Amino acid sequence: MSTWLDVARALEDSATPYVIITVLGVRGSTPRDNGAKMLVTAQDSFCTIGGGHLEYKAIAIARDMLCSGETRQHIEKFPLGASLGQCCGGSTHVLFESFPGTAVNLMLFGAGHVGTALVGILGQLPCRVHWVDSRQDQFPSQLPANVQAVVSDAPADAVTSMPAGSYFLVMTHNHPLDFAITEAVIKRGDARYVGLIGSQTKWRRFRMRFEHRGYEAQDFEAVHCPVGLRQVPGKLPMEVATSIAAQLIEEYQRDSARSETQRGVDWRQLKPLLSSLSGEDESAVDTPAKASAARDLSDE
Repeated sequence: MSTWLDVARALEDSATPYVIITVLGVRGSTPRDNGAKMLVTAQDSFCTIGGGHLEYKAIAIARDMLCSGETRQHIEKFPLGASLGQCCGGSTHVLFESFPGTAVNLMLFGAGHVGTALVGILGQLPCRVHWVDSRQDQFPSQLPANVQAVVSDAPADAVTSMPAGSYFLVMTHNHPLDFAITEAVIKRGDARYVGLIGSQTKWRRFRMRFEHRGYEAQDFEAVHCPVGLRQVPGKLPMEVATSIAAQLIEEYQRDSARSETQRGVDWRQLKPLLSSLSGEDESAVDTPAKASAARDLSDE
């Protein structure tokens, strides 16, 4: 039987968003003791904090947190008898910790020398990679856990399978195919990042073709071509791959900074819990030492 840690590792490997629910403190009779955990995804739940209405409510709260797509923590108090109708009659504080899974969904087109070198780097980054090529024999026999090979005779059609806000890297062995894929990404209108391998001359030609087809400049202004950071020069496959990976990191770190919010549990949420665990009434005035302890436990 899998432990909660086994489940968490499997969910991390598959980049599945989940919430860990932990019983922090109990008073009186409760179905589970301190430290009991369960994990909740959008479709499933694993392990248990005791079942009944408590678990039902906890799962509902966890799935509301998953909908926000944020990494955050929350503490909730459950009086088991008064509000949940459970015969235990005690009360429990429960910690909810949400993990939104891999924020960077990336589709990489092309299993050539640069693509292969790049996958070696992406396998060590917090991203989920769909690696597309029509040539099955181009893929290595072993792939990183976060990389999935997609063999397709029509690579441009694979663009529609990605969620909104995805990252796309186009570096196939064929210029017309690069154009078709890039156009498919532009038509979506919701890509977070588009990188196209090639020279400035190649990109000028692509721009002219897009304009001839009726696209406006704002439709393709987000395409990075030549792809990669200019500060990382070199033409060897690993040098080019490193430059591209550096640009990707810069992009998703910038996205992360934009969405940064308070981390950890607000210390004001912890005050009632500290009072409860010490046996004091929750309405009691907190001492400076208790407030300091609450701040230490938060991650502000």
